[in-house]
Amino acid sequence: MAEIKEECGVFGIYDLDGNDVTASIYYGLTSLQHRGQEACGLAVSDTKGPIGNVKFHKDLGLVSEVLREETLHKMSGDIGIGHVRYSTTGASVAENAQPLVLSYVKGSLALAHNGNLVNTKALKWELIQSGAVFHTTTDSEVIAFHVARERVHTSCVEDAVLNTAKKLQGAYGLVIMSPRKLIGVRDPYGLKPLCLGKRDNAYVLASESCALTSVGAEFIRDILPGEMITISHEGIKSDLTLANLVKTRAHCVFEYIYFARLDSTLDKVSVYDARIRGGKSLAKSYPVEADLVTGVPESGIPAAKGFSEESGIPFGFAFYKNSYIGRTFIKPTQKERESSVHLKLSVLEAAVKGKRIVLVDDSIVRGTTIANLIRMLKEAGALEVHVRISSPPFLHPCYFGTDVPSNDQLIAAQHSTEEICKMIGADSLGYMEIEYLEGMAGGLPICKACFDGNYPMEIPNENNLQNDFEIHKI
Repeated sequence: MAEIKEECGVFGIYDLDGNDVTASIYYGLTSLQHRGQEACGLAVSDTKGPIGNVKFHKDLGLVSEVLREETLHKMSGDIGIGHVRYSTTGASVAENAQPLVLSYVKGSLALAHNGNLVNTKALKWELIQSGAVFHTTTDSEVIAFHVARERVHTSCVEDAVLNTAKKLQGAYGLVIMSPRKLIGVRDPYGLKPLCLGKRDNAYVLASESCALTSVGAEFIRDILPGEMITISHEGIKSDLTLANLVKTRAHCVFEYIYFARLDSTLDKVSVYDARIRGGKSLAKSYPVEADLVTGVPESGIPAAKGFSEESGIPFGFAFYKNSYIGRTFIKPTQKERESSVHLKLSVLEAAVKGKRIVLVDDSIVRGTTIANLIRMLKEAGALEVHVRISSPPFLHPCYFGTDVPSNDQLIAAQHSTEEICKMIGADSLGYMEIEYLEGMAGGLPICKACFDGNYPMEIPNENNLQNDFEIHKI
C-alpha cells in the first residue's frame, strides 16, 4: 500500500441488568472500522450461565461482511468483547482474527488487543519451553496464554492480568472477558487509547469515544496510562500499579494525525481540533500564494481547513470520492492498486481549472498516491499544485503497532524534500515542523519516534533468541 495502515480497535461491554449486548458490540465495531479492515470478530457470554459458555465468531473481512444478521441471531450474552484488525504482527489469515478465546482449568478467557509488543519472542519462548502450542502468529495469543497461566496461581483474574501486564513491553490497549468480569488495561506510556462509557446500567470500554456514541453510551473518562479497570457486579475497581513502572508518558501522535476518527476525543483532546491546529501550523511554516486549499479525502480535509483559516486562502473540494469502490489493498499488484486511485477519486474539474492549488494530506510514505493525485489535478487544468503534509517526514520504523514500512520503502528516508517534490511532480512541498507536534496534540507528552528516532523505551534485540522456534508454529 502507498499509505500508513490503521492499527486495531477494541470494544467491550457488560450489561449489569442482564440485557443482550451482541448488537451493541456490532455497532461499536462498525464505528471502529477505520482502525482495521482486514478481520473482525466478537465473543459473548451469559454471566448467569455455566462458566465457559462463550460464543464467538471471527473471520477475515469488514464488520458487515463477517458479522451477518444470521450469525448474530445465534449469539447472546450480557457480557462481550469485539475487535477489528489490521495486521501489524502476524499474517493476514483467519486464524489471526480476534478476539482470542481460551478454555482452561479456571474456565474461559477472551481477549482483544490493540497495539504491538516489543518483547514477544522472549515471552513466547518462555511459554514454548513449558509446552505451549500456538495456533496464531500474533503477540495477542502470547498475552492470553500468559494470563491463563498466571490465573492458575492467583486468587482472581485481575491479579493474573496484572502479573502478565508487568511482563509486557510495548504498546497495548486490552479488553479481557472472564466468566464474570470485564477488564480493560492500557499500557503505562499511554501509547494506545482506551476509554470508559456508561449506558443505563451497562459499562463500555472502547478504543475511541466515537464507539461509545454509536451505542448510546455516555463518555465517562479515558482509562489512564498504566491503569487496569475491572467491571463486575461488585462495581468498578481501578488499579494503577502499572502506571508506576515508567516515569514518562508517550501518547502516539499519529492518533491525532490520522488514526482516530474525526469525532473522537482522546485524552481530553479533540481529534478534529488537533487536525485543524496541524493545518494552521503548516500555513505558518510554509505559506504560499494560491487560489484554493483542498485536502486529500478523507484524511487531509481537516488540516486543509486549518490551513485555509490561517492563510486566508479559500477552502474547497477538489475531489469526488466514490464510496462504493473496494479497498485498494486487496488488489493483487502494485500497478492495480495505483490505478484504483482513479476509481476511488475523481477531480472536480470546475473547481480546479485555472487555479493554483494547495493540496494537504496527512503523510507521504512511498509517494505514489500523492503523485497520482497531483497528475490528475494538473490534467484537469490546475496551474500549480503545492503540497503540504500535516506530519513530519517518516524516517524510522514504528515498533508499537503503526505499520510504518521499513526504511528502504520510506521515500523521505531515501530522498531530500527537494528530491521528493520533483519526484511527485509538485510545485512546492512542505512538511509539518516536528516542534509543532506537541501543540497539535494539545500539549500531551507524545511518541514521535517514527519522525525523530527517539523511542520512549528500549527496543529489545530479540534476533538471537531461538530464532528457529518460529518454524514450529501451527
